[in-house]
Amino acid sequence: MNSTSRSNLRKAIGPGLLVACAAIGGSHLVWATRAGAEYGWQLIGLLLLANLFKYPFFLYGQTYTAATGESLLAGYRRKGIGYVYIFLGINILTGIINIAGVSMLTAALLGGFGIGGGLGLPQLTILLMVGCTLVILLGHYRLLDAVSKVVILLLTLSTVTALVLALMKGPVAEPGFVSPSPWMWGSFGFLIMLMGWMPAPLDLSAWSSLWMFSREKQTGHFASVQETRIDFHLGYIVAVVLAVIFLALGALVMHGSGQEFSASGIAFSHQLVEMYSTNIGAWSHHLILFAAFVTMLSTTLTCIDGWPRALAACTTLIVPRLQTKFNAVHRIWILVSVAIASLILFRYVSNLLQLLSFAAIISFLTTPVIAVINFWVMSGDNVPAEHRPGPVLKVLSWLGILFFIGMSAGFVYTQFFLKG
Repeated sequence: MNSTSRSNLRKAIGPGLLVACAAIGGSHLVWATRAGAEYGWQLIGLLLLANLFKYPFFLYGQTYTAATGESLLAGYRRKGIGYVYIFLGINILTGIINIAGVSMLTAALLGGFGIGGGLGLPQLTILLMVGCTLVILLGHYRLLDAVSKVVILLLTLSTVTALVLALMKGPVAEPGFVSPSPWMWGSFGFLIMLMGWMPAPLDLSAWSSLWMFSREKQTGHFASVQETRIDFHLGYIVAVVLAVIFLALGALVMHGSGQEFSASGIAFSHQLVEMYSTNIGAWSHHLILFAAFVTMLSTTLTCIDGWPRALAACTTLIVPRLQTKFNAVHRIWILVSVAIASLILFRYVSNLLQLLSFAAIISFLTTPVIAVINFWVMSGDNVPAEHRPGPVLKVLSWLGILFFIGMSAGFVYTQFFLKG
């Protein structure tokens, strides 16, 4: 690789890491950790399977843009304006709820540092969202990109350190402890929650596509398909590896401890950190708290930018005359999303896990819809033949679609038929 190629690759890397920052949040800190805490190592296969089956549909987001020069959502528009409306509806439903959920968890962790004084969790969360909004509005993509690279490095170092310490200490479960089985209908809802955000909601596939244009404005270089795939795989591999590490931490530090998670936001975050530091050592308290906070702060920042960015893209595709005013539409959607998320907080503040559970379930149930459209768009005639899904990706895509549909049907069965 010559110096020009290396320079172009450095300019291309960014959107994939931003997706990783968005992904490594609730899915890892909450669901992967809980999977290990409640079921030990039993769900590691399902966690990896969810990441494998979502892989092609996330890959299509960036690859489509590199191959065609237009956003993934513009590809939706090619198939019909109705698909843009579908994506818009899904994002309004899931995006604002998820912004509220991840922001609340971030604020709860921030409270662990003693920051916030006498403020309640809703007030602290709103202040946090306002701060993140200002960072995005004033710093734009350039600051978001810079923050993501630092966060990924710090997060990887801190979580790997925590894992090494946990392995040295060994599992807390007593010898002969019998783990509950997750392979029962009663546990099906938890499996859906785990996969809904693992490694992230599938609508994030549009974010990386849109961030590629922001990266181009920043660097003056539009990534090639090869460069884009390197960027994507770098971020995706980091997200998968860290998901395994968080599950491992839950299995080593929490599984068999006899404790249950609190439904309260601040109590949940404090309990999470305390269970780690109690078993690893009191000195590790701030290390664990820092790793958890950085995880959620990066997720909050990227979510407050990403979901409104996708909503703005849908809006400008539906109303073409607004395309020249994309940045203004994006800012409006940021403000609207944060305002509505603030209202949601006051309704669900007493039960953080209820809010996160609902968001994760909705994210999974909409996965088959987005997966089908992404595959269809990537297979379109406007995509150069050499960049369309090959035999392996086609098989993996169809297996993933069937898996998502089957698991969604199973969830509907448990909720509406089994209980009856």
